[in-house]
Amino acid sequence: MTVTQALLAYMVAAGLLTLTPGLDTALILRTAAVEGPKRAVLAALGIDVGCLIWGAAVALGLGALLQASALAFTALRWAGAAYLVWLGLNLILKPRDRFDVTAGAPSTGGDFTWMRRGLLTNLLNPKVGVFYISFLPQFLPQGVPAAPFIFLLAVIHVVIGTLWSICLIAATQPISRVLKKAAVVRWLDRITGGVFLGFGVRLALERR
Repeated sequence: MTVTQALLAYMVAAGLLTLTPGLDTALILRTAAVEGPKRAVLAALGIDVGCLIWGAAVALGLGALLQASALAFTALRWAGAAYLVWLGLNLILKPRDRFDVTAGAPSTGGDFTWMRRGLLTNLLNPKVGVFYISFLPQFLPQGVPAAPFIFLLAVIHVVIGTLWSICLIAATQPISRVLKKAAVVRWLDRITGGVFLGFGVRLALERR
C-alpha cells in the first residue's frame, strides 16, 4: 500500500467513523441546542485537542514499539484486527435502535467550561485510545516512519471531525431529528460495522 492509497483509504474510513454518532456527537448537539453555537464550538475544540493528545500518545508509543520489536508491533496489529472484527460484528448484529440527543437544562459556568468539558469527555474515554491503537497502524505503509505518519492520521481525523462538528452546530435541529429515527441509527451502525469488519479481515489476511 502506497502513502497515497493509505491516506485515501484512511480518509474514507475516518469520515464514516466521524459520521457515526457517539459521545462526541451527543455533547456537541446538546450544547448547540441548549447553550448556543459559541459554546458548542468550544466543546468541539476541546474534543479536537483530546484527539490530538490521544493521537500523539499512540503515535509515540507505536513508534517506540516498532523500533524496539517488529514482532511486538505485528502482534499488536493482529490484536487490533481481532478487536475490529469483534467491533464490526457487534455493530452489524446488534445495531442500536436509538441515539439520545435529548437536550437537558442549561448549565452554569463560563464559555471555556465547555471546552474543558469536551476535552475531558474525550480524554476520559479509553475507547478512543484503544480504537486509535487498533485502527491507525493498518494505514501505515511499509518504510514510512511510524510516529509522524500515525500522528498525521490523527490530525486528519481531527480535521474531518471539525468539519462535521461545524455541520452539526449549523443544523442542530434537523440532524437531531434524523438521529432520533431508529432506521437511520441502525443503518449507520451496520455500515460502520461492515467497514470495521472489512478492515479487520484484510489486516488478518494481509501477507507481510
